This record gives sequence, structure tokens and C-alpha cells, in this order.
Amino acid sequence: MLMPKRVKYRKNHLPHIKGKETRGTELAFGDYGIQAVGRGYIDARMIESCRVVIAKNIGKTGKYWIKIFPDRVWTKKPLEVRMGGGKGDPEKWIFPVRPGRILFEMTGIDGETARHIARLVGYRLPFETKLVSRV
Repeated sequence: MLMPKRVKYRKNHLPHIKGKETRGTELAFGDYGIQAVGRGYIDARMIESCRVVIAKNIGKTGKYWIKIFPDRVWTKKPLEVRMGGGKGDPEKWIFPVRPGRILFEMTGIDGETARHIARLVGYRLPFETKLVSRV
């Protein structure tokens, strides 16, 4: 699982996901990219699930990059606990996604394979995505 080695504060406020993304909206490494159309929070398990799908379908000649990293903590209080008593314990690591962010990049594959991988990755994310290409 992806998670930071160490953080300055154990618990943080949830980041807002209003507006459009201003950073990470252009392809930097690959020929194809999977771009977020919707907004939401993606956790380390979702990123790992997408990574497995990409690695399985890209083949030996292809290469991929993960352009996001879950560095914010998601806290949750236990079930059936009364109000008060402070903020809950850290449960998972998340990354806030706004529309326009490139999540994954791929190269060394043809367009048909890229479309297939983008469709499979889109099933595993809680928001809409689309395939963008350099060509």
C-alpha cells in the first residue's frame, strides 16, 4: 500500500475538492493518460487496484507512471461511540482529486489497448475518467 513514511501531523483536516485542478493536467511522460472528469477522494487501495490492472494489461513492452500519491489521512471514529472525545483514529490514506488531474500515464502500447485499460481503471474509481492522448 502507498503511504507516507512519516508526516508532520498525524491528523489533518479534509482538503476541499472544489474547482478545477491547476497542476498535473498535462501529459508529462507517456503517450496516453487517464484523466479525472469528476471529483472525489481516492485511497491507497483504489490506486493499488488500478496499478494491478494496468500492469496486467500493458504487457512487457509498455511502461506506466502513477502520478498521484495518497498523503492525506482519513480519520474515522469507531462504531457506536458517543459524540465528543476528539477526532477519530486514522483509517486510510487518501488523495483529493479534482477534474482535470492526470492520474496514470502509459506508453509503449497502441490506442486500442489504452482504451481497454482506461475502461477497466474507470470501473475501480469513484468518479468519471477519460482517456487522453498525446497524438
